[in-house]
Amino acid sequence: MTGPDLDSLRLLVLVDDLGSVGQAATALGIAQPSASKRLSTLERQLGLSLVDRTRRGSALTPDGRVIAGWAHRVLAEVDGLRTGAAALRTQRGAKLRVAASMTLAEHFVPAWIGEVKRTEPDTDVGLEVVNSEHVANLVTHGRVDLGFVESPGPWPGLSTRRVATDRLVVVVPPGHRWARRRRPLTAAELAATPLVVREPGSGTRETVEAALRRAGTGPVKPLLELGSASAVRNAVISGAGPAVISDLDVVREVAGRRLVPVAVDGVDLGRVLRAVWPAGRRLAGPAADLLALAVKSRA
Repeated sequence: MTGPDLDSLRLLVLVDDLGSVGQAATALGIAQPSASKRLSTLERQLGLSLVDRTRRGSALTPDGRVIAGWAHRVLAEVDGLRTGAAALRTQRGAKLRVAASMTLAEHFVPAWIGEVKRTEPDTDVGLEVVNSEHVANLVTHGRVDLGFVESPGPWPGLSTRRVATDRLVVVVPPGHRWARRRRPLTAAELAATPLVVREPGSGTRETVEAALRRAGTGPVKPLLELGSASAVRNAVISGAGPAVISDLDVVREVAGRRLVPVAVDGVDLGRVLRAVWPAGRRLAGPAADLLALAVKSRA
């Protein structure tokens, strides 16, 4: 089945926002018959009735309002993708140079950069995506103005500010024996099991190591070391072994039952995501604005 196109989703969102197909069509610069045809096509693709059409006008059905809410999020993700891609293209010569670790770059930073671009459209932003250890090195050596890390630290020589929180989760494929457990794993069981892990220096790897140390167990036993969350996720889905990964990175797979979360007792897998910049330096201009936006977003 062909999926819905973005223009049709924008149209549906505008019908929800503006209250009529005619006004939504005008906002998109298309004729009302064309808008109605697009909505009918979208209804056929999804197998749902989205719009109630009466002599008094059109309004979204309850299903239509739910789909419109989801469409809002899809379009926001697409905007973030475009903003992030633009930032990656302009790493050199940018007025604001940013480095971010993988989880932050995938789920948070594009939206923050997008807001900076909306309020300061002449600001060129360059984004480098690397692991947390490398982010800190780039900030320390002045190669970027501001960094975002997910490792617990400490970060000598750097000022830090909390911008978000995250939680790691143990995941396995549905056929794994842990998927049928009725009791949570213990810290010792997790530490004794070879895991699919990120490379040394990644925030996720450092968070797991620190959590196991606090629980009084040994370090992680790597089964595979991979360079991205998507690689770790796909390795687990294929049956390579369990992993500890950000729950942000497996929401769709858990909802679709391609991965199963496993509870763990005695291990705190929560973490704080932070902005970092050189200690003793006061941020100014776009860097200060970006930090303020990031901090405000968690309020």
